[in-house]
Amino acid sequence: MTNIYLVRHAHSVYTTDEHSRPLSEKGLGDAAEVTKILKSENIHVVISSPYKRAIQTVEGIAAYIEKEVEIVEDFRERALTDEPAEDFTKAITRVWEDFNFSWDGGESNVAAQERGVQALFDVLERFEGQNIVIGAHGNIMVLIMNYFDQVYDFAFWKELAMPDIHKLSFEERALKWVERIGGFE
Repeated sequence: MTNIYLVRHAHSVYTTDEHSRPLSEKGLGDAAEVTKILKSENIHVVISSPYKRAIQTVEGIAAYIEKEVEIVEDFRERALTDEPAEDFTKAITRVWEDFNFSWDGGESNVAAQERGVQALFDVLERFEGQNIVIGAHGNIMVLIMNYFDQVYDFAFWKELAMPDIHKLSFEERALKWVERIGGFE
């Protein structure tokens, strides 16, 4: 079995700079809790989206296992629009209603899912039989999970905590089960 721990980043301070948005004080505290939870999971590898908030959420477990966080660009959050959406709820609902739809400058669910799943398949191939943490974001995380089982949908995304951890267990490329770990709200 290869175990993937998809970690949605902790709470961040909102800025329009997606790449550099840091965790808030609450987020930093929750990131420490993520580390505490993952210490008992025999983690071998830590990977992250290039966005600061995702890296900060998983860098504690990387330090604990004395490894660097490997950055994988394709685990970045999906681009919703090229400019901040006037009505985020309307914008995000629309892309989940039609997986092929994209706003100007944004990615459709199909495109973002394809990118994320291909990155996951690469990780599964490179680290077969290991326990891998991936610091990610809510939309890309659920789109990856949705590829394997459509129960992971928009309603599921809306219920995610920040942070949140889902352990996905694979035999080669076949998802065998999913378990939520940690008790974040």
